[in-house]
Amino acid sequence: MPRFSANISMMFHEHPFLERFGAARDAGFEAVEFLFPYEWPVDSLARAVGDSGHSISIFNLSPGDWERGERGLACIPGREAEFREFVETAIAYAEATGARRLHALAGIPGALPFATARATYLENLRFAAERLGEAGLEMTIEPINGRDMPGYFLSSTELAAEILRELGLANVGLQFDVYHHQIMHGDILHSLERYMPLIRHIQIAGVPERHEPDSGELDYVSVFKEIDALGYDGWVGCEYRPKAGTVEGLGWMRALTGV
Repeated sequence: MPRFSANISMMFHEHPFLERFGAARDAGFEAVEFLFPYEWPVDSLARAVGDSGHSISIFNLSPGDWERGERGLACIPGREAEFREFVETAIAYAEATGARRLHALAGIPGALPFATARATYLENLRFAAERLGEAGLEMTIEPINGRDMPGYFLSSTELAAEILRELGLANVGLQFDVYHHQIMHGDILHSLERYMPLIRHIQIAGVPERHEPDSGELDYVSVFKEIDALGYDGWVGCEYRPKAGTVEGLGWMRALTGV
């Protein structure tokens, strides 16, 4: 059975952020993940993690100015210095919380030529991978569907695979979000098999509304069986928006896994 990690940026909104670690523990989660921890002091976050006893499955480098529509800087030329600062800050948070894996958002290139955005992205990923490697950390890249994030540079799983193969770096892999992939491409079971050699982290949600996995069009019983059959033993991040209360919606785990 997959090992589930609660995304506490989306789940447990019944509690203030730093209290969500304890709420996730009480609900039976042994790991959590989150989007952006940077508005909380490092020591406060480290204390919350320590008190809960959680593993941290993953979190993101800073996206830039989210309110102004920035969704990462990795593919944006002229912002390399800021991106490098984001890498250093993320390393400090990872070391404080025990996280071993970080995700680098690509960004929205707008009218930039694809080749320019791609070259910038590769350059920044190489820098980040080297710095993270020195700290003993891994990095992922994640295709995000164009409906939820219009104009996002990395919206194709095959493009992500192409970039990973070109980089050829041992500490960089694919973050395979079943929700995003289903919206973009479908064919989940074959895609899991195809991309599993590159996959370092998996995330799930119901499609199309991004609620609990037992809602929507996907047969997650089959998805979980395929993940197990392929030998994946990493965390599976529950990156969904609870339809009602978080705890009230957790019955999907028993229903879909039989445990």
